[in-house]
Amino acid sequence: MIEIERKFLVTSSLYKKEAFKQSRIVQGFLNTDKERTVRVRIKGDKGFLTIKGASSNNGLSRFEWEKEISLIDAENLLKICEKGIVEKTRYEVKIGDHIFEIDEFYGDNEGLVMAEVELTNETEAYEKPNWLGQEVTGDIRYYNSQLSKQPFKTW
Repeated sequence: MIEIERKFLVTSSLYKKEAFKQSRIVQGFLNTDKERTVRVRIKGDKGFLTIKGASSNNGLSRFEWEKEISLIDAENLLKICEKGIVEKTRYEVKIGDHIFEIDEFYGDNEGLVMAEVELTNETEAYEKPNWLGQEVTGDIRYYNSQLSKQPFKTW
């Protein structure tokens, strides 16, 4: 499946009041090659294995495959991931017809708050909430796989 999304920095914590759901996420990477990443994630009490392909030239789309795995399998796979575990809380906010996922990072990425919105095509219109800041779509520094290797606090 092809994932199409836009990423933005977040300028205030107002999204927290609008969130209908929040989840704690811990994730690591078995592979961070630029052509493909293999991610292990624990979200709440569920595990996931995700493979993402290389991004398009504009950074808006890429292949993504995800499968739910057992929590125990995810915990064991995290133990063999590359160095740099990413921890965050994800807030979900419905704005118009879209759901924005806002990630508040911890640890070496503390201070970074990003929002993503998934689209059905690259030119799809969407409402922009007032807490949405600069767009960082396609800037690889903001990919979670890169944040695991070059954390926000080191920039």
